[in-house]
Amino acid sequence: MKRVITFMLSFLFLMSGTFTCLAKTEEKKEDKGMEQAKSAILMCIDTGDIIYEKNAYAHCSPASVTKVMSILLILEAIDGGKISLKDSVTASERAVEMGGSQIWLEVGEKMTVDELLKAVVVASANDACMALCEHIAGSDTGFIKMMNDRAKELGLENSNFENCTGLDDTITNHYSCAYDIAVIAKEVMQHEMIKNYTSIWLDSLRNGKTELNNTNKLVNTYNGITGLKTGTTSNAGFCLCATAERDGMNLVAVVLGCETSDDRFDSATNLLDFGFANYELVEPKFDKKKITEVRIKNGIEKSILPSLADAEKILVAKGSGDIEYTYDIKKEMSAPVNKGDKLGKIVLKSGDTTIKTIYLKSDKDIKEVSFSFILEKMFKNI
Repeated sequence: MKRVITFMLSFLFLMSGTFTCLAKTEEKKEDKGMEQAKSAILMCIDTGDIIYEKNAYAHCSPASVTKVMSILLILEAIDGGKISLKDSVTASERAVEMGGSQIWLEVGEKMTVDELLKAVVVASANDACMALCEHIAGSDTGFIKMMNDRAKELGLENSNFENCTGLDDTITNHYSCAYDIAVIAKEVMQHEMIKNYTSIWLDSLRNGKTELNNTNKLVNTYNGITGLKTGTTSNAGFCLCATAERDGMNLVAVVLGCETSDDRFDSATNLLDFGFANYELVEPKFDKKKITEVRIKNGIEKSILPSLADAEKILVAKGSGDIEYTYDIKKEMSAPVNKGDKLGKIVLKSGDTTIKTIYLKSDKDIKEVSFSFILEKMFKNI
């Protein structure tokens, strides 16, 4: 009997160790799904809220994910009327000599902006990207300046671009970070036309002679995918900026520095799945009677009503329950008041947890009263 009991205890002990090991293996596997990138972020495109981040501001080589900024400037040039999708673009020697992914442009070959943009978005073609950049700015140098200027306009402090393609074999100070790329992608996805290209899985150019296969494999596998861009070099590793939409909510996942191509797609998939499973967009129920006017001391206008323009939707964790709204509006502010100045805030809480703080801002400039303004008003009154 003692031998039987000893055997049973030993067996149970060994099995408990086995189960513990299995549990730890599963835990490590789950962690790896979120942590295998050197730098990563998950952001809600609709609100700008960050859901998850890991080394999100670390300087990384973004490889061809660089083209997210190039694509933004191309889209802005189209929507701004500077160029047209039907414009004919002539390939320069500079464009043709680009290495890496390409559509093998020849010097003097002509393609439309539409065809070249398709090649950039779907196949990450470096020669097509350079041709478009030269068409917009006159030279790659001019376009690079546009890229860095636009980054500053967006308030991005951890990006510096030395080319429009992301090829990093000769450059020395070309970098970005997961957060900056997510912000750029957020801007890109405001242009609805981009989905005409990012949704393409297979296509062709030159009457079918040149095949285009989307480098973003999630286009063919992930429910709700809307874009956006892959990147790979030996220095950068495997990178991805992936956007998706479900139930009216848009997310962007950026992963940089993965060891394998599968790692980047798995990481982005896990991030997007996590966001869609745990968060949702809701319409806030503000009491507009509590949003009172702010008196402007020494201003050419006596008061201003704080703006709620950026609070149409809010991101909340699913199951947050009832939301409590606390209003803190300034009673008075001295002129001058600039557009965008904070005039108050609304704090949203669920229980003891703060969900979001929404800042109420001025939607216009209000100048300080001057002697010339008083004199002009006196004459008008007379």
